[in-house]
Amino acid sequence: MSRRGVGLVDYGVGNLASVKQALLGMGYRCDISGQPDELDKSDLLLLPGVGTFPAAMEGLKRNGLCEFLRDWAMRDHPMLGICLGMQLFAESSTEIHPTEGLGLIPGQVAPLGTPHWHIGWNRIQTVRADDLLQAAEDSHVYFNHSYVFQTTPEHQLATARVNGSGTSVTVAVRRGNLVGLQFHPEKSQAAGRKLLIHLIESLCHDQ
Repeated sequence: MSRRGVGLVDYGVGNLASVKQALLGMGYRCDISGQPDELDKSDLLLLPGVGTFPAAMEGLKRNGLCEFLRDWAMRDHPMLGICLGMQLFAESSTEIHPTEGLGLIPGQVAPLGTPHWHIGWNRIQTVRADDLLQAAEDSHVYFNHSYVFQTTPEHQLATARVNGSGTSVTVAVRRGNLVGLQFHPEKSQAAGRKLLIHLIESLCHDQ
């Protein structure tokens, strides 16, 4: 197994423990840090997140991480965002009150609608050819969110249907070596572990 180093971005809002345990179990080196100089040593950054968009952005600002993450992305270094971490890639969010995001991928974060919450296991469907998600095609993965990332088709990787009417929402986005997943691969058993390994190895391959 690869010994690539994954930097878990610690900004006071995130499910760091479960993600770290999953990565260690896959054989990766994994360091949790909120310090840019330490994170900069990583092969790949992982931005987790649990909570609200405004609190998360405040945490990133408080720790001086916004400009570091923007610079990391501009250098086309690999970064993966999970759940709220994915949503922080957006330009803005309306959760609680309008809040500026990192602006790494065009789009806005808005309420899910009906139903108001998407929780539990659901199947994802890829919407354009991209071998990054080939390991998860038609897999059932675990979701827990009430806001969604509305982005342009060129940045949309996968969708999921969340209610009986067949409404689809974006659940995976990409811009270069920046990838966001609305679902939790670290909680998605074998399918999630397989996808995480494939994503990390693919994104780091050319670095």
